Amino acid sequence: MKICFRKGTSVMNHPSIIQGAEAFHLKGNDVGILLCHGFVGTPQSMETIGRKFAAKGFTVRAPRLTGHGTDPYDFEKATYHDWITDLEENYLELKKTCSQIFVVGQSMGGLLALIIAGRFKDIAGVITLNVAYEVPGLEMYRNKISPRFIEESAPDIKNKNVHEITYPYIPITAINELLSVAQYTKQHIHQVECPVLLFRSSVDHVVPPESTNDAYDQLQTTQKEIITLTNSYHVASMDYDNEKIINDSVTFISKTTRQQGQVPCLI
Repeated sequence: MKICFRKGTSVMNHPSIIQGAEAFHLKGNDVGILLCHGFVGTPQSMETIGRKFAAKGFTVRAPRLTGHGTDPYDFEKATYHDWITDLEENYLELKKTCSQIFVVGQSMGGLLALIIAGRFKDIAGVITLNVAYEVPGLEMYRNKISPRFIEESAPDIKNKNVHEITYPYIPITAINELLSVAQYTKQHIHQVECPVLLFRSSVDHVVPPESTNDAYDQLQTTQKEIITLTNSYHVASMDYDNEKIINDSVTFISKTTRQQGQVPCLI
């Protein structure tokens, strides 16, 4: 079967960004929230919680990772090193105006959040949503080069009234980059010293809840906590429990900032 994608172009022949998949920045106080979407996702998947964080007074920044929100051919060229660099650069940009920064990552975004927290010791804390520490459903593609593309299933969201921007097909090279970044995280997770809050959905058809348990067990920080979401599937940032995620995250942020000698100004 031949798979064809419409390849849009924009300025300087860069692939065009899907409408609604753009990065966003919401200015608030000097406590920054850096949001990182997951594999095949876009900043759109983080917009609901991003706006709710902003409503609490925080400055919010959500970058679009390389190869995401454009087309599968563009995605095919991306590497996990690109994704780490994307998040690092946005962290450094946010740091220009924020005295404390918390990194919030959905699925693969949780892996990237843990990686940069291990590198930048001044990151105040990390919050993961169904971190993709283990993705057993994709292991069959490890080190494979064919088929070139595989069909992507519908986003794993319990709330059927929610639409996530993704791709209809995924390049197998990108799947291997996801598996590689998971392996890289396992090799470096011991470097994370900041507090970590890990959310896991009790029902997740993409990443088993045990994935979060494994990440928790490998974290060396003494300030770590798991919270279970009972009314959401994998893309928890867009699902029924997004209000719980915000409330529990704000509690975590407030507690952490107090311990670090600052009190966030919340609306």
